[in-house]
Amino acid sequence: MGSRFPSHQLSNGLYVSGRPEQPKERTPTMSSVAMPYTGGDIKKSGELGKMFDIPMDGSKSRKSGPLNSAPSRTGSFGGAASHSGPIMQNAAARSAYVTSGNLSAGGMSASASMKKTNSGPLNKHGEPVKKSSGPQSGGVTRQNSGPIPPVLPTTGLITSGPLNSSGAPRKVSGPLESTGSMKSHTSSIAHNPAVTTLSLDDEYSFRRNFPKPILWSVILIFVMGFIAGGFILGAVHNAILLIVVVVLFAAVAALFTWNSCCGRKAIVGFISRYPDAELRTAKNGQFVKVSGVVTCGNVPLESSFQKVPRCVYTSTSLYEYRGWDSKAANPKHRRFTWGLRSAERHVVDFYISDFQSGLRALVKTGYGARVTPYVDDSIVIDVNPANKDMSPEFLRWLGERKLSSDDRIMQLKEGYIKEGSTVSVMGVVQRNDNVLMIVPPPEPLTTGCQWAKCIFPASLEGIVLRCEDTSKIDVIPVVHY
Repeated sequence: MGSRFPSHQLSNGLYVSGRPEQPKERTPTMSSVAMPYTGGDIKKSGELGKMFDIPMDGSKSRKSGPLNSAPSRTGSFGGAASHSGPIMQNAAARSAYVTSGNLSAGGMSASASMKKTNSGPLNKHGEPVKKSSGPQSGGVTRQNSGPIPPVLPTTGLITSGPLNSSGAPRKVSGPLESTGSMKSHTSSIAHNPAVTTLSLDDEYSFRRNFPKPILWSVILIFVMGFIAGGFILGAVHNAILLIVVVVLFAAVAALFTWNSCCGRKAIVGFISRYPDAELRTAKNGQFVKVSGVVTCGNVPLESSFQKVPRCVYTSTSLYEYRGWDSKAANPKHRRFTWGLRSAERHVVDFYISDFQSGLRALVKTGYGARVTPYVDDSIVIDVNPANKDMSPEFLRWLGERKLSSDDRIMQLKEGYIKEGSTVSVMGVVQRNDNVLMIVPPPEPLTTGCQWAKCIFPASLEGIVLRCEDTSKIDVIPVVHY
């Protein structure tokens, strides 16, 4: 074919214009033999080891031979697995599975093959280490994202709940129980640091409130008066001094008896007459009295006998009457009187909503705080030898506390402050980071002498709680959001 333009014939028989291209030097390709993972050992590095005249480590054999089909691996993604050995080139379709220092290609179909890249450590055969974020069951390998949650040891901290076998929080309801037997309600309360257990010393007693030096001085004066009156009566036969001493002694004894019987009622009247303060204008460190509705805190209580839930104060007392030949309830129990045999009184931190300002304050009565309660108790049950078997709940209550139920005249009283009750609290205002609290005062509060009622002064220590018998008063329902 003659033409002034140069042309040439291709390998397939077609003629094209132009001069034939000069053959170019091809870029050297990678070796078909995949290098194994050496793990930092130069003896396993092949050609690199020969450059330094280091003998090859031939103790470990490798897989060799063509790979017609790459074995599949069960995991989160499908793809071709990697092996050490020769690689067969396929011009139609190639699938690459690239790892750290390892290349492989197999003649798999284009729909089943995909390109995958992993990074991380390799095992001794040059394969990537399989990772999973949870325990594996059976022979199935799972790959999950995220770190493995650690299994924390058992501590005293309050958390959102225990972890299950996969490390996720497990939903539970109610308190956590140990493998042993369930502890009783009384023992669990006694070992809770958030609960304040009140003793008998927290009750009002005229004998404890009256100053001991004054009491012994009065007794000494009357003893001397009786001695002098008796001496004058015997010497000059004049009984005037003795009569005066007897009258004065009778008056003082009546005054002491009056204060012992009506002293608690007088203190309750003093608390009722004490003016209420407004929390909005109360200063830090000011002693106030606040009246409002009670709301439970983090640790609600439950009454011992009647099982009244969501209480902030509970009191259960067992009294026994001692006749002439009856057993004493306590070492100080006198005949023909009621004596205290068992008492359980507990109080915790709670919230009070002020009636005047509407503000909500935290009353710190838990964690061993000093508290003086004036809460009315109600008689729950009267027991005598004739009807002691008519109340199985009472017998169960006695059995839990290992108290005998023999032929005794007993009386069970219980008082409580439950959520929604109206109470009066006396304490010191404390503001801390916009948190309004009522804490125990550093010094006791003195009621002073009530001359009109012939009542001696009394001291009120700690936070004073006043609540009437809640079993006869409707409480205000509290809604929890």
